[in-house]
Amino acid sequence: MKRNEIHSCPELMAYIQETGFLPLLESGISGYSAEDLVDEECRYVVFPDGGWDWPLWKWKGPIVQEGNCVYGKFFAGKAGFISREWWPDFCNYRRSKHAAPAEGSIEDVILLTLQEHGSLITRELRKACGFTGPKMRSKFDAYVTRLQMACRIVTEDFVYPRDKHNQEYGWGWSLLTTPESLVGRDNCQCQRSPEESYRRLSDHFHTLLPDAPDHSIERLIG
Repeated sequence: MKRNEIHSCPELMAYIQETGFLPLLESGISGYSAEDLVDEECRYVVFPDGGWDWPLWKWKGPIVQEGNCVYGKFFAGKAGFISREWWPDFCNYRRSKHAAPAEGSIEDVILLTLQEHGSLITRELRKACGFTGPKMRSKFDAYVTRLQMACRIVTEDFVYPRDKHNQEYGWGWSLLTTPESLVGRDNCQCQRSPEESYRRLSDHFHTLLPDAPDHSIERLIG
């Protein structure tokens, strides 16, 4: 796929299924992100009156809901999509690198809270876990990002505030859940060993990105 060749949400969904993995924004590998691949008209634009439009940003919700993929901060702490076909291997390898949170740890409390509620937007989860003091937002977000990198938390959808005309506005909030809740426990398990999953992932990324340096691919695999 060349730059500017994706013009619609269905085309992007199809590309994610074809490639298996796609960072949303800049990935560290030239040309390898949804932002790089979409047509100019689908990128962020600011209007003279101060308003803005960003079709790619608006596609995230429909893709997560209908695109047969998983979304979260999986790539060096940056967000992207993984097809459900590839999710078991990716989850298998990442969880082998990041042990399950210790009982009673902050990460454990976050996961238990999320499991209890099913899904929560980030600020609701932060409040439910008691991160309400000054400067606690960034600390909490760091824990959630680590849990996403460990394939313990994913985004189920995006929630937007509404104005007096009942129109959605703003950047939206991630509705977080566990992958077990989103895709099922069976789809978070893999019959291969973590080492076998790693080799499969590495072979796939090297085929997908033949010109990318090894260290950049290792950064994506994590």
